Amino acid sequence: MNLQPGLFRPHICGKAMKKQKQLLSLVTLIAVLIVSDTSFCQEKPGTGIHFFEGTFKEAMAKAKEENKCIFLDAYASWCGPCKTMEKDVYTLPEIGAYFNKKFISIKIDMEKGEGPKLAKIFTSIDGYPSLLFFTPDGHLSKTILGSRHADDFLKEAMLVGK
Repeated sequence: MNLQPGLFRPHICGKAMKKQKQLLSLVTLIAVLIVSDTSFCQEKPGTGIHFFEGTFKEAMAKAKEENKCIFLDAYASWCGPCKTMEKDVYTLPEIGAYFNKKFISIKIDMEKGEGPKLAKIFTSIDGYPSLLFFTPDGHLSKTILGSRHADDFLKEAMLVGK
């Protein structure tokens, strides 16, 4: 048998080709479901606390301008309870609804940037997380040391954000 390049082509019968197309469709469907499922699990816009991006001084100016209290999450990147608060408490819609209405909220890593300087100023920061609440004019009104369950955290914040 004399085979020239390009002349020999494997033959796929109708049933095998149909199965191959079904398999490809199934793989595509699974890939789409995986991608949509991971995006479904992500935080939805508008839920949870909206943290101010800027310096503490800028957050204080914004709070004064909007006549809102200030919430400072003084955290450390290695702190397990800090990560729990970020994941399980700050992302809740009911927490976000209250905090976004009543507070200018800011998170500051106390070991980086302006954090070490603030830790010296606010001596009530005695571990992580330290959750500090300020009046709109910048006076410290309450410090909570350690993580809290969402309902306890909200009750504490309601005492400050009247």
